[in-house]
Amino acid sequence: MATSDAAVSTVPGVVKPISDEFMEDTGTGLDFGTRADRMPGRLTSNDHFFVRSHSPTPRIDADRWSLRIGGDGVEAPVTFGYDDLWRAFPLVSVTRTIECAGNRRVLFGREHGRRIAGTPWGRGAVSTAEWTGVRLRDLLEAAGVRPDAHDVMPVALDECRARRPMSLDKALADDTLLALAMNGEPLPPDHGYPARVVVSGWLGAASIKWVGAIEVSRAPIQVPWNTEDYVLIGPEHPAHGPVLGTPINALPVTSLVELDWPARLEPRPQLVRGRSFAGEQRIASVAYSIDRGPWREARLTDSGEAGAWTRWDFSWHPEPGEHTISVRATDDTGRTQPAHVPWNRLGYLNNQILDHPVRVTAKPAS
Repeated sequence: MATSDAAVSTVPGVVKPISDEFMEDTGTGLDFGTRADRMPGRLTSNDHFFVRSHSPTPRIDADRWSLRIGGDGVEAPVTFGYDDLWRAFPLVSVTRTIECAGNRRVLFGREHGRRIAGTPWGRGAVSTAEWTGVRLRDLLEAAGVRPDAHDVMPVALDECRARRPMSLDKALADDTLLALAMNGEPLPPDHGYPARVVVSGWLGAASIKWVGAIEVSRAPIQVPWNTEDYVLIGPEHPAHGPVLGTPINALPVTSLVELDWPARLEPRPQLVRGRSFAGEQRIASVAYSIDRGPWREARLTDSGEAGAWTRWDFSWHPEPGEHTISVRATDDTGRTQPAHVPWNRLGYLNNQILDHPVRVTAKPAS
């Protein structure tokens, strides 16, 4: 899967070179998906990990950077430098998947016959990495979290000061990290250098990049990122106060077939691969259907863990013609992918079973 010089370009607002062979350009100038048919391993390389940003990637000097933890939910504000984080706290590593809540937005719009505002994601706003850093709870304990603390909100150092609160319970979870490294290397600039939050199983917007401050509050925190955006807005999600709908936190069960859309295959035995993700839960089983026929069990090729995708495969010997592949994953609580997702205005959480189009070409004449 080597790339050519012609397939790699630099993009204003993004630091890493973007390879057309491995990445999909959404047209926003800031957001690039990972191609589903270019995922060779369980981890997504730093170069090919999808990029989602609200502002251009900031250039931050770690020697001058600091992290302040404050707010009325702590006993005494504390400030840490970059070296403090590496040397003063235990480091832990977790493998976790990050997915944008708007992944598959374009397909959701087509399903409902409407055009939806927001980044026009296909299927590529999801990737997995090994994240290494400090448990967020260790940092919060150093500031003395008050017993009546309610919300914890990381704040970014980008132009728009991206921010999104989480509950105190989520902030104190074992696998909620302030990450300093990604796949064994210091965080790349586009993925949050020098430090970012990784909030396991929640929407990608919660895993704030370029963190410069963490606010701990004794009251619920309301900001545009959990009142106007990253909320489900529609008939089933009434507004309450300044919140326009239902805020999104944990992600539902989703699946990804590792083929282009639409796919083109030859009429010979194939091993169709894919991966499924269940947010905070673990994938328990995956079933597939060809041309809306009977459901059959796919083979899980990973042991599976909560917060990370699970890979699977199945054998298929297709005949020439037009076909569809449908996949339905189920997690360890019994949640499964629905046949249909009700309308919501911003096109979030499209986890319905997709009919993946496949054209099988006839064998060439001998």
